[in-house]
Amino acid sequence: MKINLKDSKNLSMMVDFHELATAAGYFSTGKADTIAYFDLFFRTVPDAGGFVIAAGLEQLMDYLQNLAFSSEDLDFLRGKGFKEDFLAYLENFKFSCDVWAVPEGTPVFPGEPILIVRGPIIQAQLLETMALMLINHQTLIATKANRIARAAQGRAVFEFGARRAYGADAAFYGARASYIGGVSASSLALADMALGIEAVTTMTHSWVEMFDSELEAFCAFAREFPEDCSLLVDTYNTLKSGLPNAIEAFNRELTPKGYRPKSIRLDSGDIAYLSRKARKILDEAGYPDCEIVASNSLDEYLIRDMINQGAKIDAFAVGERLITSASSPILGGVYKLSAVEKDGQIIPKIKITGNVTKITTPCVKRAYRLIDKDTGKAIADLVCLADEQIGENEPYELFDPDYTWKRKTVENFIARPLLQEIFKEGKLVYRLPSLDEIRDYCTREIDSLWEEVLRFENPHKYYVDLSQALWDKKQETIAQHRKL
Repeated sequence: MKINLKDSKNLSMMVDFHELATAAGYFSTGKADTIAYFDLFFRTVPDAGGFVIAAGLEQLMDYLQNLAFSSEDLDFLRGKGFKEDFLAYLENFKFSCDVWAVPEGTPVFPGEPILIVRGPIIQAQLLETMALMLINHQTLIATKANRIARAAQGRAVFEFGARRAYGADAAFYGARASYIGGVSASSLALADMALGIEAVTTMTHSWVEMFDSELEAFCAFAREFPEDCSLLVDTYNTLKSGLPNAIEAFNRELTPKGYRPKSIRLDSGDIAYLSRKARKILDEAGYPDCEIVASNSLDEYLIRDMINQGAKIDAFAVGERLITSASSPILGGVYKLSAVEKDGQIIPKIKITGNVTKITTPCVKRAYRLIDKDTGKAIADLVCLADEQIGENEPYELFDPDYTWKRKTVENFIARPLLQEIFKEGKLVYRLPSLDEIRDYCTREIDSLWEEVLRFENPHKYYVDLSQALWDKKQETIAQHRKL
């Protein structure tokens, strides 16, 4: 089953109003058909991490394939004073851009293009809001999920954040992005129904409170779900009542009928301490196969600390700090004009500002990941002019685009293109992988990074280098604008 936001709402007007005003201005000044290039990229990694995980492309593809303006849209814009000739243009709107993108699940780094759009300036401009919304959100959540999954060191992680998500779309697509990043299951039923992400059955505190006793509640739950029995043991007192009553319920309702308990869940208190005690009690009671699940406002740092403290936890259920990326809730992706075509020539475009970190890189570009043939590890990423050829059979000199005297010559590498063609003249030409394929690809890509890049604190800076030709063109463009 495929869920598309277009099923429930018209997204053509999910655009910042100034984009429509700008588009109308392009139309009235005769620039509507000018071919423009835009790059989508980000400048800073959330949580001061080493990289992000690209996600959200599938939903952007859905949006672009269904982008059209309804009579209701046109009536609204007419009421806002837009001219009839521009409204006629929108009425006959047909997406015709070329789009290249980094596949979902790819680790990407600051400054390199995640998405490149080429097409009529009006079209390329109008998709800015949705492109940023979809890619920023899912990339942010996939990145946080990957940090949490890596902190768990092979233990299962469940996404439990729907009730704290910023709306239904954020919950659903957050579950999708979490799965790409390494989460193995979700609490959200729709994620299972529509995406095939396993929905985890659990018990609520209200279930326990609804019965006259905790033991009665556990026994009733065990009878109702004998093959998937997971009991929440901290409603009253984890060690004095929760665990003893859980074991009694297992003895009464499961083992006599040939079933085994699935897990207990700890949701409060000193979970590392309680898990060690619980493991010993469960083992002595004959339930060494009963897993212990931890929840309660977890993130990668708490998970790492609990494991370091010897916690006996088999799975982590992570809610609001995952679905909102609470510790770093924004991926500041931007969408910037990089070039236009004029009289058969490509004219570089650049933003120059007093804040040097916001100076953009002009020109039509391509990006490569240089992979060491011997180790299979990523050496660096290279952003170059679109028509440059990267020779793998000869040494290549890399240099830091900010500190140009820092140079390194690499040999024996594979130059793998990062961007794949998604749309050609408005037609989808990309084979969309399944969600499981994306997740598996993400795992392989993470394995290609050095451990130093994966650190949570002070990760090694992975270099995104500009080719000499692109760097020269950037400096030339800056110099030209300084003369104006």
